[in-house]
Amino acid sequence: MNKLYVIGIGPGEYEQMTLKAIHAMEKSEVIIGYTVYVDLVKEHFPGKEFLTTPMKKEVDRCVMAFEEAKKGKVVSMICSGDAGVYGMSGLMYEVGVNYPEVELEIIPGVTAATGGAAVLGAPLIHDFCLISLSDLLTPWEKIEARLLAAAEADFVVCLYNPSSRKRSDYLQKACDLMMQYKSPETVCGIVSYIGRDGEHYEVMDLKTLRDTKVDMFTTVWVGNSQTKEINGKMVTPRGYRNV
Repeated sequence: MNKLYVIGIGPGEYEQMTLKAIHAMEKSEVIIGYTVYVDLVKEHFPGKEFLTTPMKKEVDRCVMAFEEAKKGKVVSMICSGDAGVYGMSGLMYEVGVNYPEVELEIIPGVTAATGGAAVLGAPLIHDFCLISLSDLLTPWEKIEARLLAAAEADFVVCLYNPSSRKRSDYLQKACDLMMQYKSPETVCGIVSYIGRDGEHYEVMDLKTLRDTKVDMFTTVWVGNSQTKEINGKMVTPRGYRNV
């Protein structure tokens, strides 16, 4: 059976890739991905054939990967973070229905929620949820309902895709929604360019976050009612006594 790996390469640094991901790419003849992600790994895998597609060509990228694997080549489809968290693994299974002769193997990676949490401190030590603010594939009304439900339930909320040129006010709208249930003083944090050159983080309260400019390379954490700042880091207690 022909082999096709779907690999989460982590946030960007080679050092944050798993050994399993590295070994799979070393065994592969072809590495396929979004242009930005291929550029992150290309120098570490010389001699491989690299194929790319731009943003919004995800289905074409998946078909390309299966077609290359169908030729008998060992292929890696790469995604940033974890391929199973807002990544390509779901779409690969959907497209793969048409390629029964190709065997898929999913290899996890460090997603932005956990990679950035390590930079911020320890924001995800209690119940949390991930919500993407991108409405390309999800109606804004559904995103709004999820933000309100998560805020009311006092989850720590990690926001992916918080802003873009076309969605410059979405983080502001999300903060306004969450402040219906969360205090404006709720401890929050942002990390930009996780695991890449220019990595930067800030800890702030929710009302400050509302007016903070972010971009598509930024991930956002909104604490729960117990989250606090300790020595400039964002920390959500687990609830241990006598601390």
